[in-house]
Amino acid sequence: MQHNYPRSAPKRRQQKVHRHHDLPRMRAESEPILKGVFARIGKPADAPFVPDPFQIEALRTIQEADCLVVAPTGSGKTWIAQEAIRSFFGRGGRCWYASPLKALSNAKWVEFRHVFGDGEVGILTGDTKENADAPIIVGTTEILRNQLYDVMHRGENMECDLVILDEAHFLGDPDRGVVWEEILIYLPVRINVLLLSATIGNAAEIAGWLRSIRGKTCAVIREEKRPVPLYPLFLHPSGRIMPCLEKNRIYGRITQFQEDKTQNRQRRGVPPHFGDIVRVLERFRLLPAIFFLKSRSECDTALKTCLGGSGRDEDDAFGYDLEEVLSRSPYLENHRQLHHLREARVAAHHGGQLPAWKFLVETMMKKGHLDAIFATSTVAAGVNFPARTIVLFNSDQFNGHEFSPLRGTEFHQMTGRAGRRGQDRIGFLMIVPGRFMDIAHIRKLLFLAPEDIFSRIRNDFSMILNLLLSQTPDDIRDIFAKSLASYQRKQRGTSLALGKKGSDLWDNFLIHLDFLRAEGFVDESDRLTDTGLWASKLRLDQPLLIAECLRREAFPRRDERLLAAVVAPFVYDGDQESRVDLKKMPRKLGLACRRVVSTLSPLSKRMEEAGFSVSDRYLWTSMVMYEWAKGGDWDEIVQRAGIVDGDMAMLVLRTADNLRQLTSLKETHPDIAELAMKARETILREPVIFE
Repeated sequence: MQHNYPRSAPKRRQQKVHRHHDLPRMRAESEPILKGVFARIGKPADAPFVPDPFQIEALRTIQEADCLVVAPTGSGKTWIAQEAIRSFFGRGGRCWYASPLKALSNAKWVEFRHVFGDGEVGILTGDTKENADAPIIVGTTEILRNQLYDVMHRGENMECDLVILDEAHFLGDPDRGVVWEEILIYLPVRINVLLLSATIGNAAEIAGWLRSIRGKTCAVIREEKRPVPLYPLFLHPSGRIMPCLEKNRIYGRITQFQEDKTQNRQRRGVPPHFGDIVRVLERFRLLPAIFFLKSRSECDTALKTCLGGSGRDEDDAFGYDLEEVLSRSPYLENHRQLHHLREARVAAHHGGQLPAWKFLVETMMKKGHLDAIFATSTVAAGVNFPARTIVLFNSDQFNGHEFSPLRGTEFHQMTGRAGRRGQDRIGFLMIVPGRFMDIAHIRKLLFLAPEDIFSRIRNDFSMILNLLLSQTPDDIRDIFAKSLASYQRKQRGTSLALGKKGSDLWDNFLIHLDFLRAEGFVDESDRLTDTGLWASKLRLDQPLLIAECLRREAFPRRDERLLAAVVAPFVYDGDQESRVDLKKMPRKLGLACRRVVSTLSPLSKRMEEAGFSVSDRYLWTSMVMYEWAKGGDWDEIVQRAGIVDGDMAMLVLRTADNLRQLTSLKETHPDIAELAMKARETILREPVIFE
């Protein structure tokens, strides 16, 4: 059974479900006070592009110093990046553009190739490696961090003059922020760094930290003005649109509605009729819209209420663009949601879907062919396609562990999608009342600045192995002294937000170092052993476990399908139930899995006794990966396993990434490296990958 959240989380969401037809349909009305607001809807007059003062200032600053730009979504940060690259590239310089997501990197690769020429731009994302020696490289932050490890190890200078870190607020991401922090610590001072973000509350503090560790100016350039003004609206259940605020206070009729206990009790638990809402938005020219919903299943279910079809006529551009994208991934021609996209001009977009389908939805939305998409909040930070209106149904969000009130950063990411620069004179936030919508909290967020970013640096075995390639423990202690955690502790004193992170970093490093020494990865002089040297190339979440399998020759050595299958459990980080019957595991797969499990059992026990967490390994992932590697039918595998397309695709892509790490061991483990290459080729096929 598919779970969107851990079992304990959704309890507060349980409620009696009413049928849509229990209540009258929406009438599409608006308060008279909105007449002047709606009159502003439309496309601004065409005019030559003139950069804003903050863009010019940023471009001037980055020529000589580091620069942190904090400006609203859609305000033109990409223009700054593009022109900065143009200026450095024009005088023979080399540039690196890093983003947090492969999808964003792919989009920027295409964009920059149009600007600078195919031969001048390369891409490095793990999945894709093309034109790696180009003067302009686009890639993910993890790849950039790994390159810094390599040049430090070889004692070389990094051949680069400008590094651009997009979505720089990821520095505060609990899981991946450590990568951003490592990059900024290791990056040679001679390389100018341009950081771009819409949501950093403590930009001055981050710039102060960079100045302290890099010994050069880091200017903060902040732009508060949205390129397209935002107007908040409220949708009454009757279909009547009201202003959300009146003189910065909640609109009076909304307060009356909230105080009407009888009406609210009658509607408690009634799911929104999304088709009705789309028609109301259409009536007042508020489309296209992005509906932010709490779960994947709600996004998919929303499509079913939009069966009445779109008010648009079929046009040649729509058909041409759709067929052009479908030609890149023929599998999507039978996608179960393609009918909704064609007939109603709506689509769902979330992590449970194939990368190719999400790309299709993004492309059609960017080209103006869709009226609405139903998306989870991951879209807010991950994909660049704005709309005229964003629609919110909940004032809280699931953070991976529990439901908590929306934070300013998350809210600004969402509302940043409302209003398209050059296409809209005004953008809208539409609030829809419901059991989990706190309008007072939304009002507060409208005037709230983004939260401060705190250090997320932490030790892990991969990081320490790679640092020991080129650094002594004393050097590493100095590196920790340069961390944002150390800087914030000095600046702020004891802080609940920082906890003990800064002070414990060194002590925790010594615990890791002792364990690596005991396991033969580090010698008594605190240098990497031969085993430690090749293990450092395994830039994975669990490098010691993979290394142990290699040391004990526990991995299959002749069958690439079996190798892909036994690697799969190492990459799965969920706790999802599966319908896979392990009793039906093929004999040779069972033997291969048992060999890996028995090999790792002693090391796993030693790690746990030393206080290190060891993730559970789910063998059902081996079964589905084996079937896929054998050439099995995608739909049948997904259906039998009881998982969704997106989760299966993620499993395949992460397995392929781990296999790619094994291919780096050509010198020490040539047979396994060659087999890993074959295994990657076996599993990376449609519908997982597409042109």
